[in-house]
Amino acid sequence: MVRSGSGGAMAPARAGTGGGTSAGPTLAVVAREAGVSVPTASKVVNGREDVAPETRRRVTEALERLGYVRRPRFEATKAPGLIDLVVRSLDSSWSGAVLHGVEEAAHDAGLEVVVTTGSVRSRGGGPERDWLDKLTARGPSGILLDLAEPTPAQYAWLDRHRVPYVLIDPVVEPPPGVVSVGAANWQGGVTAAGHLLGLGHERIACVGGDRGTMCGDARIAGYRSALASAGIRHRPEYVRHGDFDETTAYHRTLELLGLPQPPTAVFACSDTMALGVYRALAERGLRVPDDVSVVGFDDLPEARWAAPALTTVRQPLSEMAATALRLLVRMMAGERPEGTRTELSTRLVERSSTAPPRS
Repeated sequence: MVRSGSGGAMAPARAGTGGGTSAGPTLAVVAREAGVSVPTASKVVNGREDVAPETRRRVTEALERLGYVRRPRFEATKAPGLIDLVVRSLDSSWSGAVLHGVEEAAHDAGLEVVVTTGSVRSRGGGPERDWLDKLTARGPSGILLDLAEPTPAQYAWLDRHRVPYVLIDPVVEPPPGVVSVGAANWQGGVTAAGHLLGLGHERIACVGGDRGTMCGDARIAGYRSALASAGIRHRPEYVRHGDFDETTAYHRTLELLGLPQPPTAVFACSDTMALGVYRALAERGLRVPDDVSVVGFDDLPEARWAAPALTTVRQPLSEMAATALRLLVRMMAGERPEGTRTELSTRLVERSSTAPPRS
């Protein structure tokens, strides 16, 4: 069963690890030990960022020294087995696929899921101040974070409160020991470029995602590796970075088409960006695949709906989400996965957007 809500929608809750209240030290005792005010100590406990590093260090050391653990608020009469799924939004095909995978796996495990929408970071780049407060109020058994980028303070809060969590396709490399599930992005980039090379293309451009993202960098690295293996010279001007956005990919493609030797094929590192590539080509009077071949990545429903239907690298989003849920269930039972990174294989789905280059 899935219950959703942004802004802290109420859902069944269960006790956090360790049970109810204990005779342990109060926050006031911790504050006194660290030489700070109670509100300052509370900020550290709740993973807030507006605390000086030295002050945070003193409070953290006092928390560990005194054995303080903040117990999530919960009602013992409510149903157990609550998983909190944090997604950026629910208005994309990506989120729909992730939710489908989590829902099916949670049903098999006898768990309930509450969906929280919104990034763990604010628009200004800092942490969302109420994110951990919402989790504390619900008292989840475990947390799944989709396309998330938690702050160091948020990681520390989750670890301190012994709340098991798994990342689905993390944006950046997680800290050591953090469990995550993703796709074989490097191999997917090799496959995409290899398909175009097999058709006879040599002037192959790549419209990548944000610099520094795990999936974006890996896909471009795979593309470059395939070119190198085929003896094709790497042309830096053929690699353009976007932000996995259709409009940005549209502009990057126009830049590519303005080169003295424009590409005969484009590997877009997401299906959404591939649609932007389509739009730029159409605006310049070029046809897919007669004039330019295009390969995407993801295999979202939009890939099938595009005209012509998009050849793309499929990453198994629902399977990734279900795998993350199953790993989380094991962690909730006290087990520890053998490895921290699980990668599911990708594969090429050939449709109508690629063809040999014009002679």
